[in-house]
Amino acid sequence: MRHKESPLRQIFTIIGLPLLGLGLLLAISPEAGAQTFSVLHNFTGGLDGANPWAGLTADRAGNFYGVTAGGGTGSCSFYGTSGCGAAYKLAFKNGNWLMDPLYSFKGGSDGAFGVAAMTFGPNGSLYGTTAGGGEGSCAFYVATGCGTVFNLTPTATFPRTPITPWLETALYRFTGGGDGGNPALGNLIFDAAGNMYGTTNYGGASGNGTVYKLARSGGGWTESVLYSFAGGSDGAFPLSGLLFDSAGNLYGTTIYGGNTGCTSGCGTIYELTPSGSGWTENVLYRFQGTSDGFYADGGLIFDQAGNLYGGTYNGGSGGGGTVYELSPSGGGWTFNVLYSFVGTKWGLADRLIFDAAGNLYGTTQYGGANGDGNVFKLTNSGGNWSYTDLHDFTYGTDGGVPVDTPVFDSSGNLYGTAFGGGTNACGEGFGCGVIWKIASP
Repeated sequence: MRHKESPLRQIFTIIGLPLLGLGLLLAISPEAGAQTFSVLHNFTGGLDGANPWAGLTADRAGNFYGVTAGGGTGSCSFYGTSGCGAAYKLAFKNGNWLMDPLYSFKGGSDGAFGVAAMTFGPNGSLYGTTAGGGEGSCAFYVATGCGTVFNLTPTATFPRTPITPWLETALYRFTGGGDGGNPALGNLIFDAAGNMYGTTNYGGASGNGTVYKLARSGGGWTESVLYSFAGGSDGAFPLSGLLFDSAGNLYGTTIYGGNTGCTSGCGTIYELTPSGSGWTENVLYRFQGTSDGFYADGGLIFDQAGNLYGGTYNGGSGGGGTVYELSPSGGGWTFNVLYSFVGTKWGLADRLIFDAAGNLYGTTQYGGANGDGNVFKLTNSGGNWSYTDLHDFTYGTDGGVPVDTPVFDSSGNLYGTAFGGGTNACGEGFGCGVIWKIASP
């Protein structure tokens, strides 16, 4: 029996997005040839969690870390699955992949509903955000509270066992007011001084989202808002994360705002520049809602020449979203569509990345032959980009709806998560989700 429509689609009803689009992922090119797909872990909805929105974070030893939206031992309920989400580690030992549950979010001031990949900080520990929990009266999707920024560290208890929980510390709890609310799919980034930067989907001076900074202060952390989106030509709802350039400027995208040709605006690409009095926003591009695409949900990446690349959620000549390039030119920026997807079932993930040959890789949530998401490659040949389908999810035992940014190991094998499917039942017929691998030939 075909799965129920994923609740991931419903989030865009809440923020006013149509249920269409394109999503992008992190990738490094495997060698040419066929890839072998396999499932490394089927989530159970227990201590390991359920329904991963967030992608994997790799350490230098080749272990993977992640968070889930549901499952764990908390008192929340995620579409019929108990739990407020969980953090986990996946390690390869003695020829097998072993799941090590690290922490179960408790909801309330502790945080709930992890949807963004974690980041290793300068001290080697993990930092992340939850979209719900914390303080305030926000109601994001199925989570109450305005979200948190947290730190996750191993416990000092010895001997450790596979179920010894790690220590979680909520570093900041958003209130949903001027400080922002509900950090969503963008992961945290650090500057050279160890300060953290991120975005909130809501809150701020006008309720249209913020770019924020967390700086160490007296043994704790102090939040400051670098920019509050007004919801007009400057943009609104920065769902994705941020990117630094070598000069310390920040870059990102908004889903709404900008050109008024779309409902609530078609989205923007923006730059934030530090100055003596704060940060100044400069809109680099406002989407028109035509062949350039609209609703810029995906994050940005740079190439070595300083060009920016990203994706739109909808539009383009094929109607299924676009992959674009934004190039510095004569003191401004020149926009160019690299590829337009055909159809209306793509979906939301994160950002693109290049391989050594200049090819791009991505995922769609609802694209592919079965409408349950796929992994794809875009190959550049003389300025023309061709599409290759690497795997079509079936929403069966292989999983379905890949949401966030997969990672590669040193051998060129690709790893990622899928929100639903798998061998275990969770929630309202979605399945508990999987961790998957595409082996390079």
